[in-house]
Amino acid sequence: MVPLLAIAAWSGTGKTTLLKQLIPLLIERDIRPGLIKHTHHDVDVDKPGKDSYELRKAGAAQTIVANQNRWALMTETPEQDKLDLHWLASRMNPATLDLILVEGFKHEAVPKIMLYRQGIGHNIDELKIDDHVIAIASDTEIFGVLVPVLDINLPNQIADFIADWLGK
Repeated sequence: MVPLLAIAAWSGTGKTTLLKQLIPLLIERDIRPGLIKHTHHDVDVDKPGKDSYELRKAGAAQTIVANQNRWALMTETPEQDKLDLHWLASRMNPATLDLILVEGFKHEAVPKIMLYRQGIGHNIDELKIDDHVIAIASDTEIFGVLVPVLDINLPNQIADFIADWLGK
């Protein structure tokens, strides 16, 4: 099983921004990352008017759109109550990955780095630090926690921490 590592925070904290910086830094460290992103918005990677869109809308439960450069599997799940992160991760090819980064899914029981930024409307005391939090990345000093506190504005530091964590 490929290790999962969630990057979790309130909306507006900069999860995507940090991940866009971390992914190439992890690759530089010979770590092959995959990504699962949780969104509250409806997801549709296909476009109305395209054949694949029309065939999927005709009732196909699963549709693969593919070309020489990439492929995407779309699965209809209207009866599913909630997302299953581990099932989603199992759909990924473990032969090509060393780590699956997870954006969101902050309530899942997986290792996670919590992000905190001052000025986004939340107090530091609101951070839910449970047994799965392996570090906090913040733009301010945080005292009294039992996990490492990293500088959210130093993605190289965070990438080094992740590389060390994977090596354990």
